[in-house]
Amino acid sequence: MTVQQEASAAIAAANDSLAQALPFSDTQDFADAERGFVAALTPGVVHKADGEVAWDSDAFAFLDGDCPPTVNPSLWRQSKLCAMQGLYEVTDGIYQIRGLDLSNMTLVEGEQGVIVIDPLISAETAAAGLALYRENRGDRPVTGVIYSHCHIDHFGGVKGVTTDEDVTAGRCPIIAPVGFTEHAVEENVYAGTAMARRSAYMYGAALPRGPLGAVGAGLGPTNSTGTPTLISPTVLIDHTGQTVTVDGVEIEFQMTPGTEAPAEMNFFFPKQRALCMAENATHTLHNLLTLRGALVRDPHVWAKYLTEAINRYAARIDVVFASHHWPTWGTERLTEYLSIQRDLYAYLHDQTLRALNKGTTGIEFAEEIQLPPAIENSWGTHGYYGSVSHNVKAIYQRYMGWFDGNPATLWQHPPVASAIRHVEAMGGADEVLAKARKSYADGDFRWAAQLLNYVIFAEPDNAEAKARQADTLEQLGYGAENGTWRNFFLMGAYELRHGNIGTPLATASADISAALSVEQVFDALALRVDGPRAWSALITIDWRITDTAVVHRTQLRNGVLVHFDVDGDLPAPDATFVLSEQDLRAALLGGRSLSEMIGAGTVSVDGDAAALAELVGYLDAPDPDFAIVTP
Repeated sequence: MTVQQEASAAIAAANDSLAQALPFSDTQDFADAERGFVAALTPGVVHKADGEVAWDSDAFAFLDGDCPPTVNPSLWRQSKLCAMQGLYEVTDGIYQIRGLDLSNMTLVEGEQGVIVIDPLISAETAAAGLALYRENRGDRPVTGVIYSHCHIDHFGGVKGVTTDEDVTAGRCPIIAPVGFTEHAVEENVYAGTAMARRSAYMYGAALPRGPLGAVGAGLGPTNSTGTPTLISPTVLIDHTGQTVTVDGVEIEFQMTPGTEAPAEMNFFFPKQRALCMAENATHTLHNLLTLRGALVRDPHVWAKYLTEAINRYAARIDVVFASHHWPTWGTERLTEYLSIQRDLYAYLHDQTLRALNKGTTGIEFAEEIQLPPAIENSWGTHGYYGSVSHNVKAIYQRYMGWFDGNPATLWQHPPVASAIRHVEAMGGADEVLAKARKSYADGDFRWAAQLLNYVIFAEPDNAEAKARQADTLEQLGYGAENGTWRNFFLMGAYELRHGNIGTPLATASADISAALSVEQVFDALALRVDGPRAWSALITIDWRITDTAVVHRTQLRNGVLVHFDVDGDLPAPDATFVLSEQDLRAALLGGRSLSEMIGAGTVSVDGDAAALAELVGYLDAPDPDFAIVTP
């Protein structure tokens, strides 16, 4: 096992050159990030009920020092800003908790209590943030919760600030954009295993905090690792201009579907002259395709909604804030800030389309595109979380798909088969390793990584290739301005040295599973069918749901689990199970024994109960520990 390396001469020189070139004398962001500071959480550590650490702000205290050669100076600056933690006043009656999770939690004071916007990822961090607020502003009850959009860092901590009982009793309405629940549970359940595994790379789950490890994710320090929760919305917003009054606070909403999330909204506080931009305008270039995986977002629509926000609200507000980073004050400044953000996404979209219509591919244009000086020179457009490189490729993918149009790339060999052939064509592993050593010495780490990847995938036990690849990925991480690129590179190096760490970040939870509709339960089940093993199976089961009296049929045929509501006369099923939605989720997704539930009388069956056992026998378990940097 190799040990971590210091920055190579090439990376140290590149980072030093950047430090000389960038306008570090512009400290406006620091003034804005520090403005309104009330109090910090001291110590900055939040624990779970079992004593394990869910969050540790103090682990980022090293950022108070000077930037070392092992960190891109622009990313170091952004990480310093994101690591500032505590309670901050945004404007009269609006406060934010920052630096206690990847996201911010905003608190808006009403007549009787406080409205919470986006209660972080974990119940533990949200509860700690609320406690910090109450220590300084009084023990106000939570009289409303707003989810700005359907990503877990904006709803997961809800049970740290309110309860099911208060929501059910009407004491705490939960407001969200239409489509919120469907998108929230789909993202965390359908592809949740793969996304969680890649999220471990994206947020540097196993990396030590420090100059040789994780310094931040660009959007915030990192994810908390507490308990993700969910309470379903009680009020849905479905159109721009819709107004809701909560605890005496008037709020006007702007719908922005298809921007940073499929269900998202901005909202305006007329009395406070404040606008919450959700995650549609932050102090970074955001992702159009996040590295953990997601559907490609639409920068064209994103830019249009930013234009609408400017035209509709900018002249009527004194401050704009979001659920990441720090606010911007002053009508003139915030208008320019929102305009630059709008221009950024529009430029990437339009220029990528211009290039692809001339035959340029995404990977080519990602190397060619240059931003206009006014956009390039704004700190808030730098690629700390998204990047120009992977966003351009995402736009190409959105319009053109994976194929670049060259028939030579239409039917390429998969990674292992390709690697074996590449290594053989270059004269064997020793020759490829020699070329990689030279590329590393020359500072061409991108090519060294590609060469070493061939050897690793052709010869997975080649210790020298893995050791040199770890060193190479490390140098790429040290030079990256993008926080998630750095984490990906350093996590790759870490796993090559220490082995697969699996998936320490949990996004699925009992609450999220409980929010699945019957349709989504069977959709999730269908994704686990081992198709080849089930080719010849023919199993039909009816599910009579007692909550709704709906009969839902599942039929396994040709390796596909088809499901639909029964309407009219159909051939008799092999079995019919009668149960509640809750018991359906518990049996099919929660691991409870259906036979025990039948024995207890909560579930009844008519027909051949063994049909379900046969169906379950064809299900495959997802692998949360799949390999990434090795075959």
